[in-house]
Amino acid sequence: MFSSLFSTVDPKAPNFHSVTTNLSEGSLFGELEPKDTEWLCSGGFVTETQTFYTVTEDGQFLNCQIIHSSVGVWFPTIQFTCKWHNPKTGKTVWKSHNVNNFVTPPPGHDKRSSKADEFSVIFNSKPGSEYPESYTINANLGVDLQVAIQVSRPASVPGYKVGAGPQGGYSYFGHDPAKAEGYVIHRFWPRFIASGHIIQNGIAEAIKGSGMFVHAIQGMRPNLVASAWNFNFFQSNQLEGVSAIQMEFTTLDTHGRKGAGSGPVKVNIGSLVVGNRLVAISAETTWPNEAPSSGVISRTTHRNPVYDADTSYPKPSQLLLEWKAPSIIPDAKGTVEAKLEIDVGSLEHPNGLLEKVDILGEIPSVIKLAVSYVAGTKPFMYQWLNPTKLSIKGPDGLASGLSSGVEVDGTLYTEATFISS
Repeated sequence: MFSSLFSTVDPKAPNFHSVTTNLSEGSLFGELEPKDTEWLCSGGFVTETQTFYTVTEDGQFLNCQIIHSSVGVWFPTIQFTCKWHNPKTGKTVWKSHNVNNFVTPPPGHDKRSSKADEFSVIFNSKPGSEYPESYTINANLGVDLQVAIQVSRPASVPGYKVGAGPQGGYSYFGHDPAKAEGYVIHRFWPRFIASGHIIQNGIAEAIKGSGMFVHAIQGMRPNLVASAWNFNFFQSNQLEGVSAIQMEFTTLDTHGRKGAGSGPVKVNIGSLVVGNRLVAISAETTWPNEAPSSGVISRTTHRNPVYDADTSYPKPSQLLLEWKAPSIIPDAKGTVEAKLEIDVGSLEHPNGLLEKVDILGEIPSVIKLAVSYVAGTKPFMYQWLNPTKLSIKGPDGLASGLSSGVEVDGTLYTEATFISS
């Protein structure tokens, strides 16, 4: 306590260290190691998630997520959530369960697997095969919804983090990264193949499609990590398999180059899969009043925002997503670029809106108390699902005609989350 009172740290010293710090354009790709996707289940104020997003061949959407929340001295809370949406019928099924008897690792498995009375997510390894890694997901979420699917990562699409080594994927909060006040981690499978079924009210429906997986950790109270988040996930089966993803967070103004008051800072992590190969990693940090310092672009832009009285936040009318990064394929060097523009509609006539999620209404009460949001703040998440086109340009070694630019049809799932104004 006394050391903090007499601290000699310059209050204007940098107190945020982005995942891109000290990384060159050519060193953004860090291939996942087995421990990267093991459950940490840390104490303190830590939220850890594993999330599996799937878009079926006929455009349906399935999202399964495990949330492990530690809140100070209380026992952790573990939730399993699932959302299934059929755009043809407009029907959405949403389930969220606080689970019982959570364990990781389950007997006979490592900590990439977990189970509880209500679900099991089991990691499988087949080195040297066409699909060297997979997860088998089974969940019984009530009489009206059961899930049984397997998601398999192609050998040509390695899992990744930004930066190699044990610290790859980390952004740190605080003056000293070695004694960080908090951290954020993201590790991805940018594309997997999904198969299985869901049973809804006793009727089985086949699931066949593609998707992505992310293991994320917020090592600090969520309201102190970020004021906003953007997540974008595009999938297409054209060009033998295309994926474009972005995960972006905006810090509070308490964190920046010159300490408190010098923020906010935007950090965006992205990737591109073309021809069922991971071809580029994009990661960009945007500091206030600074021009971009590298040729890499990884950005989500909200266009024509309008005030939404339902949420008290500026809902975008359109979204612009941009990627630009060097190819990581040795025999197809060059720059890979992608761009996507989507109209998500007006307040009166939304386009593809699945839900406006009242975040405080979905998390356990003990976490609400611990997070201690500012009075009057009410975090909301917009979720959209839309068919759209992705424009891609890059070396012809990645796909025929790519140097002239190619448009692919696919499906975009988007989340825009507002934590605080």
